[in-house]
Amino acid sequence: MTPPPTHLADLRGSTPPGAEAVALVLHGGGESGHDPMSWLKGPVVRMRPFAKAIERRADDRIAVVRLRNRHFGWNGDERTPLIDARWALDEIRGRYAGRPIALIGHSMGGRVITHLANEPDVTTVVGLAPWLTGRDPDFGRPGLRVLLMHGLDDRVTDPRRTEALSHRLRAQGADVTWRPVEGDGHAMLRHPLTWHREVAEFVTQSLLS
Repeated sequence: MTPPPTHLADLRGSTPPGAEAVALVLHGGGESGHDPMSWLKGPVVRMRPFAKAIERRADDRIAVVRLRNRHFGWNGDERTPLIDARWALDEIRGRYAGRPIALIGHSMGGRVITHLANEPDVTTVVGLAPWLTGRDPDFGRPGLRVLLMHGLDDRVTDPRRTEALSHRLRAQGADVTWRPVEGDGHAMLRHPLTWHREVAEFVTQSLLS
């Protein structure tokens, strides 16, 4: 994938030519902010171990790519990270047409996946401490596999909203796993290996089964 100029969104990761599926990893951010993001910003760096855990478990059977958004914030009706994620999906489809796609999103990235989970080639979604506003779409449907994880000590986003979402998606026909993480907060740093391992296991099993 040819990287765009630095002021645009960017993708990095492993792209084996014979990959059977693709995992797209989406980082967090904030409600507003047009500050440019870099690969060294905390929300972006935090998702790297998730990508590496999936790579190790899947070998070369799954292409694993991380998106770096242009800006920090959601930015109201601009919805800048959603535009960036749609661009990333177009890039992925250009290289891996017809392959199943998993979306893995933390915080604001978790909000992004609520808007993209019903794309026709998305078969798996993982929401990690997702930012849920009550104004974003529910996305349950038969055939969709969903993992929702949330630290119960999170004071930034609400685990109760994530649990409620799990019930709604299940009622809509999705195959949903709800995984509360005792004693962890929004950054997922108190039990990092638990988060990394369970996400990697779920994504690889879902995409390759």
